[in-house]
Amino acid sequence: MPDLPQHRPVLAGARYNGMTAAAIRLEALPEGHLLHVLGAIEPVALAAELVKVGLANSSIRKAGFRQWFVAGDAPLSPAGLDALTAALAGKAFVMDQSHGRVRIGVSGRSSRLLLSKGTVVDLDPAVFAEGSSAMTMVGHISVQIARTGDDSFELTVLRSFAESLWDELRHMAASAEKDGV
Repeated sequence: MPDLPQHRPVLAGARYNGMTAAAIRLEALPEGHLLHVLGAIEPVALAAELVKVGLANSSIRKAGFRQWFVAGDAPLSPAGLDALTAALAGKAFVMDQSHGRVRIGVSGRSSRLLLSKGTVVDLDPAVFAEGSSAMTMVGHISVQIARTGDDSFELTVLRSFAESLWDELRHMAASAEKDGV
């Protein structure tokens, strides 16, 4: 049926390399899977269950008290979601948020400076180590920031705010470039 809505990645092919490729890089990440897991399950136990259902390459990020986001680049089939839901039965609930959230990569030697222009989270590696995540605001937009490497971060945002966040990040990057960072 031609009148049915078609899935279109919000930031399809969006990329930004500011100043030099090493200074600031913004990248729309694949719209793979993003699951919201709620329950009294520890990350180690959740990771073990992810391995059992073929999601070993997914990352686990704290999203609140007894809440986790499980993110990955590969799309998750309905059978995979059913398998994880069954594996976590009695321990946690799983909600597929893949259709409703978008991930943006921010990397480069000036990535912390760029993000500090929009959020109050202390991104110093001694405080916010690799694997850390925090729910925060970037400007007026609610975002989860996860540190994925020394100079790399992943921002997860509601799909309807993805383009606004992308524009805000590009604006902050241009501002940093003008400041000579």
